[in-house]
Amino acid sequence: MKAPEQYDPSKADNQTSTAPNSVSNKQAKSPALPAGTPMITETQKKTAQAEKRPFEWQFLLPKYWGIWLVLALVLPMIYLPLRYQFWLGRKLGVLIYKLAGSRRRDTLINLSLAFPEKPEAERELMAKQVFVNQGVGVFETLCAWFRPNVFTRTVSISGLQHLVNAQNEGRAVILLGAHYTMLDLGGLLCTQFFAADCMYRAQNNALLDWFIYNGRTNIFGKQISSRDMRSLVDSINKGHVIWYSPDQDYGLKQGVMAPFFGVPAATITMARRLAKLGSKTHPPAVMALHTYRQTPDNLPRGKRPHYHLTITPKLENYPSKDEVADATRVNEILESLIRIDPTQWMWFHRRYKHGPNGRRDIYKQEIK
Repeated sequence: MKAPEQYDPSKADNQTSTAPNSVSNKQAKSPALPAGTPMITETQKKTAQAEKRPFEWQFLLPKYWGIWLVLALVLPMIYLPLRYQFWLGRKLGVLIYKLAGSRRRDTLINLSLAFPEKPEAERELMAKQVFVNQGVGVFETLCAWFRPNVFTRTVSISGLQHLVNAQNEGRAVILLGAHYTMLDLGGLLCTQFFAADCMYRAQNNALLDWFIYNGRTNIFGKQISSRDMRSLVDSINKGHVIWYSPDQDYGLKQGVMAPFFGVPAATITMARRLAKLGSKTHPPAVMALHTYRQTPDNLPRGKRPHYHLTITPKLENYPSKDEVADATRVNEILESLIRIDPTQWMWFHRRYKHGPNGRRDIYKQEIK
């Protein structure tokens, strides 16, 4: 699959990675939108308006004070121009890369397994860029939740006809996403073209779970717990688009071993089970989604970011009678999309922590 054409920063006025000019200098604002341009919140599509979860007094307990402090420091920054936020995100990513030793190590091991043909120095640059993109992604996601209109007219899409055709046939759509570094911004951009529900796993930290859930109510019509089969079946029966990401290692209780970047990996088989739900005459269509930032992380002065969405054709003859073959097909599709820009996928997760006989010590090996 050919990647969308990259934005050419050589045409920009300023390409440096230094901090934006001080307030005393003349600052170039993002190009103004034409008068009457509808904002992203005016064109957003939803299946329903989800209710926010109420605040709980337990969130004021001392064990949550550190999270509150981080939120108090970071949230005001999302009201800066995007160029400044991207600069801060790069600095944040580099800082985490230096401080989060175990995550950095996991990333380097994953990249050594997935790209053994690349020199070690190149993989180290890739690993650092993963953290940079994730730092930028923190600000992208917070803006998607609380300042979505800054992304007005920043997205293009290809393959939308595959989803529209399935919907016109009265089918629900299981949209296979992945853990890309832009996080929930991808969901916001998708809802410019179609309404979607999403599946999620609850966070272990109650305050973070409350904060993330309420942020996502501004994007998705319904958030479906992976354990809430009743809500899931309801959305499928109503013909909704359901965003589901099967790209993480959840063990082999509900998965099988299938190659991912040429390495055997525990692969959850939920997608094939979802495809069997709902109407027997018009079963859900399964297709994949790629979300991709085309502009560089050092956003040039006076330029707006741009994002591209790709929807693949639906999987034919899916599910089959062979769950390993089905898992392999899904992994191959996701891999082809991630390869468009590998540094925009979360390589710091332990994607290969399970082997055929249970957990393995692959993350204790020497990095090659």
